[in-house]
Amino acid sequence: MLLLALNLGFVLLLFSALWALAQINRDPSFIDAFWAFSIVLIAVLSFTLSPGATWRHMLIVGLTTLWGMRLGVHLLMRWRHEGADRRYTKLLSDVREKRGWSYARTTALFVFAPQAVLLWLTSLPVQLGQAFASEASLGALGYAGAALALFGIGYETLADAQLSRFKHDPSKQGQVLDTGLWAWSRHPNYFGEACVWWGLWLIAAETGWGALALPGPVFVTFTLLKLSGVTLQEANIEDRRPDYARYKARTSAFVPRPPRSES
Repeated sequence: MLLLALNLGFVLLLFSALWALAQINRDPSFIDAFWAFSIVLIAVLSFTLSPGATWRHMLIVGLTTLWGMRLGVHLLMRWRHEGADRRYTKLLSDVREKRGWSYARTTALFVFAPQAVLLWLTSLPVQLGQAFASEASLGALGYAGAALALFGIGYETLADAQLSRFKHDPSKQGQVLDTGLWAWSRHPNYFGEACVWWGLWLIAAETGWGALALPGPVFVTFTLLKLSGVTLQEANIEDRRPDYARYKARTSAFVPRPPRSES
């Protein structure tokens, strides 16, 4: 409980500093990159606060660092290249217009405060997996979790690379990416992300008490499917890209599978 409380305090302080930064540049979009970086910091802090240094500690910190640094750098570069994320721009505009709040209050209550708490929730496998690391030796379940997490990192990385190459190809403007991993899933990067967190949960669950970290991967999966992931990304997309309806009809939304044949 002490480890969880200290980590929550650390996250709240960190996100307070990030909120202050957003008041200067007037764009909170960078929070996505720092979400990943912050979980890496939580992994390191949990390692420092938890007793011993077992193979489970090393595995969780290593996988989290590999995932977080790769994703954080990718999102940071995307933000630097593409600018403000339309999701945040629309959210802040709608809230301020409806409630008449200041920019500072709106970003605090609708971006940074909730994201700080949700980040702490998401990272429960990283925290509890280390807090109870010595409760059981690393076995088949832990190795299976590591394999799933590594697969997820690789799958997500490849999907992001294919998407980035497609978006930067002038000849593909206005078209739909339906090749590579994107031929089997409309959101392969999200599927890879879910695999990472279910893998980390398996590593934590092997300790017994670490299974209580289940809200972490459940929240990630729900978010990817229903909140800021599939549902939001596909809103009104057919108005902008008419070919997307055909792509959607033949391609799985999330879990990869061979595309359906078009009748």
